[in-house]
Amino acid sequence: MVEARATKERQAGEGLIAKNRRASFDYAIEETFEAGLALVGSEVKSIRAGKIELVDAYAVVEQGELWLKQMYVAPFSHASAFPHEPRRARKLLVRKREIERIGAALAREGLTLVPLKLFLRNGFVKVELGLGKGRKKGDKRQEIARKTADREARAEMGRGRKGS
Repeated sequence: MVEARATKERQAGEGLIAKNRRASFDYAIEETFEAGLALVGSEVKSIRAGKIELVDAYAVVEQGELWLKQMYVAPFSHASAFPHEPRRARKLLVRKREIERIGAALAREGLTLVPLKLFLRNGFVKVELGLGKGRKKGDKRQEIARKTADREARAEMGRGRKGS
């Protein structure tokens, strides 16, 4: 009985679809937001199939609305009658207060709003947005060095445990 419920939940569409791994490398993420996406049917089918790219995508506030731009959603093969445009601007569904707060932060602090991951929750496509400041080349090198040092320290600790 429990296995059947878990299978139904997975079929209903729960979980991660795509992650923008480049965003955490290029930006120092300060705050995250969750938003819904206004999509057409063929886009939902392509997204569920995982045929998307978040690498060049970003979000902007225009006329009191939040828009996700440059996210690539591959055309759905069986939607030949009414295909969607792969890189069109998609409206993000967020509360008005959050849009105002995000807009103020983008204008005041010189931050960028980038999509971090795309996932399904209760059958709806959601996007996690990160408000971040762009990193310079030196910052990126420092981040790589820090991650390498952490990885080596964890490996050393693992070897130390096995030796005792």
